[in-house]
Amino acid sequence: MKKHKWIRKAMARRFIVAVLLIVQLALLLLFIASSTAASKWIPFFLSAISICVGIHVINERGKPGFKMTWLFTVLIFPVFGGLLYLLATRQASGAYVRRRLCKARAEATGRFEKDAQLLSAAAHAYPACATQQRYLQSFAGFPIYQNTAAVYYPSGESFYDALLAGLQQAERYIFLEFFIIEEGVMWNSILEVLRKKAEAGLDVRLMFDDMGCFLTLPKEYPKYLESMGIKCQVFSPFTPVLSVLQNNRDHRKIASIDGKVAFTGGANLADEYINAYDKHGRWRDAAIRLSGDAAWSLTLIFLELWRFASGSDEDCFAYRPAPSPFSPSYEAGTFVQPYADNPLDNENVSEHVYMQIIQNARDYVYISTPYLIIDDTMISALTLAAKSGVDVRILTPQRWDKRLVHITTRSYYRELIKAGVKIYEYKDGFNHAKTFVSDDRAATVGTVNLDYRSLYLHYECGVAVYGGSVVAAVRDDFLHVLSECVRITPQSCAVSTPKRLFQDILRIFAPLM
Repeated sequence: MKKHKWIRKAMARRFIVAVLLIVQLALLLLFIASSTAASKWIPFFLSAISICVGIHVINERGKPGFKMTWLFTVLIFPVFGGLLYLLATRQASGAYVRRRLCKARAEATGRFEKDAQLLSAAAHAYPACATQQRYLQSFAGFPIYQNTAAVYYPSGESFYDALLAGLQQAERYIFLEFFIIEEGVMWNSILEVLRKKAEAGLDVRLMFDDMGCFLTLPKEYPKYLESMGIKCQVFSPFTPVLSVLQNNRDHRKIASIDGKVAFTGGANLADEYINAYDKHGRWRDAAIRLSGDAAWSLTLIFLELWRFASGSDEDCFAYRPAPSPFSPSYEAGTFVQPYADNPLDNENVSEHVYMQIIQNARDYVYISTPYLIIDDTMISALTLAAKSGVDVRILTPQRWDKRLVHITTRSYYRELIKAGVKIYEYKDGFNHAKTFVSDDRAATVGTVNLDYRSLYLHYECGVAVYGGSVVAAVRDDFLHVLSECVRITPQSCAVSTPKRLFQDILRIFAPLM
């Protein structure tokens, strides 16, 4: 495909979408202005709506950060704010999407095979992690496994090599789900394997997020893939409509090969993730591979969203591989628990996993994240752990990919450092790895950033690991990279009063970043 042509088309599409959104806002303002001119009672009526909206937001179950953003909007724009809230959040399509997704989730949940005895064994082996294990299996619905070999990849390059090798060994199907795909060294080599496997009769599927690929793939790209025999779904096609559903993006990265091998982690299928070119300095990322029983969980997580996006009612169990025989590569003392997060079910699974790791820590907790935009609950957990003598360290990038997000991230440093949290910035490039590790017994690797979007708005996934070589590998990787970092001091994060005021304003709108 001729790249320069569709880049121009993508930019034109982006411009058109922006114009249409502005037109919608302008028409709303025009409606309010004309109604006000026609009747003096209209402003009072709209203000009454805003008051009711404000009362509703205060009493509605939800995160304080989101409430503050909407309350601030209503206070600043008492006539306009309430109507905007209703327009953005109370659409019939939202309820319809929620029902469809819950149905797909319920049907997929029935295919998870939960072993109570295995859960009990894991709790006995790692009692400090028992609450997290029980929460994920008994409430969130994600089983715990043994009979699985887990491998940690400390870079996009090592993940890419392993993924390419795994795809070449596929015998039955390949399922891929990624937030960003862009033509280049990484994707083109993967696409060539997918093309050959599709020609050989394998079931090859690809799902990507429309917003994530808005400027990286042409609109007609699905047809191009389907011409090769690759089934393609564009998740949540972006439309220029004021709706909170447009914020619910598919940020997952999943690769399932025959249901026997599965990958997830921070890396997308684009060249910056393997340092094929310099985008923000050296790109640091992390991923994990599961071989064995636990790979089926990530496969089901993929199929759940595929069924939702495609409207298919196919039987997920038809893709269930035969149980894996025990292999010497499996670590007997290691337990693995893949999980996923759905922004429409009012259950913040990823946040709860992170919170439980922090709360259960006794000696240390090491955190790697590209963004640090967190609410009061997470701040309290981190600061309480540090005040209680836990070695809490957080790694963020010194180089930024989004300027305002980076400024907001730095606004949290002062409070955390004051409580004893150690913060480091990766100075050689961009840190995109999303990992937690604690006390040599628990770790998680996945797609979830420490920000509002990942924790509350996006579809995400990860893998919790208890014991074994992966936990040690995540820990060692974190400690190793500290030599390439600068530690943030109270003096280095001090800012002028105007800049601090600017940071405070940005934090009000942090849920929108």
